Amino acid sequence: MNRGRLSLSVPGLAASALSLLGGCAVGPDFERPAAPQARDYGSTELATTGVNEVAGGETQHFVPGREISGQWWVLFHCQPLDELIDRALKANPDVKAAQSALRFAREQVLAQRGAYLPSVDAGLAASRQKTSEQLAPIPSSGALYFSLYTAQLSISYLPDVFGLNRRTVESVTAHAEEARFTLAATHLTLTSNLALAAVQEAALRAQIAATRELIAINTDTLRVLRNQFAAGYAGRLDVAAQESQLAQVEASLSPLLKQLAQQRHLLTALAGSLPDEEIPERFEFSQMQLPQELPLSLPSQLVQQRPDVRQAEENLHAASAQIGVAVANRLPNVTLTGNVGSSAVVPGQLFAAGTGFWGLGAGLTQPLFHGGTLLHQERAARAAYEQAAQSYRSTVLTAFQNVADTLNALTQDAEALKAASAAERSAALTLELTGKQQQGGYASYLALLNAEQTYQQSLLALIQARANRYADTAALFQALGGGWWNRPDLARD
Repeated sequence: MNRGRLSLSVPGLAASALSLLGGCAVGPDFERPAAPQARDYGSTELATTGVNEVAGGETQHFVPGREISGQWWVLFHCQPLDELIDRALKANPDVKAAQSALRFAREQVLAQRGAYLPSVDAGLAASRQKTSEQLAPIPSSGALYFSLYTAQLSISYLPDVFGLNRRTVESVTAHAEEARFTLAATHLTLTSNLALAAVQEAALRAQIAATRELIAINTDTLRVLRNQFAAGYAGRLDVAAQESQLAQVEASLSPLLKQLAQQRHLLTALAGSLPDEEIPERFEFSQMQLPQELPLSLPSQLVQQRPDVRQAEENLHAASAQIGVAVANRLPNVTLTGNVGSSAVVPGQLFAAGTGFWGLGAGLTQPLFHGGTLLHQERAARAAYEQAAQSYRSTVLTAFQNVADTLNALTQDAEALKAASAAERSAALTLELTGKQQQGGYASYLALLNAEQTYQQSLLALIQARANRYADTAALFQALGGGWWNRPDLARD
C-alpha cells in the first residue's frame, strides 16, 4: 500500500511543479528593435526630368507608400526577361541550396520541439548467465545456469523548469526564420542580377552597333581621303591620320564583343545552365520599357521589407535566446524516469503472472563546479548578443544608404541622359556639316577628325546614360526589398 501511494504522489508532485514553474523561462525576452524614426531618405525629388525624343528618357514619378509587386521585373514589359527569370528561379543552384537550408532549419525546429514530450523506448534483451554458488539462488529454481529474457518500456522526461528547452526552441526557430529571409534575399539577388545583366547586354549590343556604324563612317571618310590624295587635293599626313583613327575605332570593337560574350555566359550561369547550353533570350533596349511610376516605401516600412535586415533581426533574436540557454545551464536540472516490463527465464513466460516489474525515479542535478565554463559561456552569449545588435544596426544603416543612393542616382541619371542626348544631337549635326565642308574644301581634315571623335564619344555616352536609367531603376526595386512578401513561395507558411 505504501508503494502504491508513493507511485501516485511522484507524478502528482511533478505535475504540480510543472504547473507552478511551466511559465518560467530565464534570460531576456526578445523585443523587436523599433523602426528608425527617419521621415525620408534625404533630399529627394519625387519626379525626374524627361527627354521625350529619346527611348528610355521618360519622366519617372515616385509614389510614396505604393506596394511593390513580387514580380517587379514585369514592369519593364520585356517578355524575354520575364521568361528567363521564371526559368532561373526554378533552376538556379543558389536558390535550390537556400530552399534546402530552409527545410533543414525547419526540421531542426520540429526536432527540438520533441524535447517537450517524454521519451519512450522499448527494449528486448536476452542473455545466458551463471550465478555464484555462494549467493542466494537466482533464479528462484536454484539453477546455476539459466537464460534471462527481458522486455520493458523506459520513459524519461526532463521538465522544462527554467525554460532551457523553450529558449533552445526559440533560438532554432529564429534561425529557421533567418533561413527563410536568406531564401528571400537569394531570390532578390538573382532576379536583380538577371535584370542588371539584361540591361548590360542591351547596352553592349547598342555600343557594338554604334561602333560598327562608326567604323563604316571612318571607312567611308578614308576612302574619300584616298581619292583626294590621288587627285592631289589631300596630303599623305591626312590619309595616315584617318587610317589611325579607323584602326582605333576597329580596335574598340573586340573588347565590346568580349564583354558581350562574358555577359551571355553570366546570364546562362544565373539561369542554372552550362556555357554550351546558352540561353535563347537576346536583350536590346527596343524590347524594354522604362517604368514611369516607381514605388517608394516609407522609411518605417523599409526594415520590414529588406530581407537582409530581417536576417540580421532573426540573428539578434537567436542570440537573445542563447543567453537564456546559457543561464538555464547554470541552474538545477530535474529528471523524471520510469520503466515497466517483464523478465522470465523462458521466452514463453514473458508477461506471465509474477514476471512483471516497474520503477519510478526522480533526480535533480545542480552544477557546482565546471572550471568557470558555464559562467563564461553566459558572458560569451551576452557578448554575442551585443555583436548581433551592432550588426543589425549596421545592416539598417546600409539599407537606408542603398535607397538614398539609388534615388539620387535616378535623379542624376535623368539629368545625364538629357545632357547626353543634347550632346549627341549636336555632335551628329557638327559631323554632318563638317564632312560636307571638308569634301568641298571649306574645312580642314583636322576639323573633320575632331568632329568624328566628338560624335563617337557622345554616341557611346548616350548609350551608357540610357543603360544607367534602366539599371538604377532595377536597383531601386532591389534596395526596397523586391516585394518578396507578395510572393506565395516566400511568405510565411
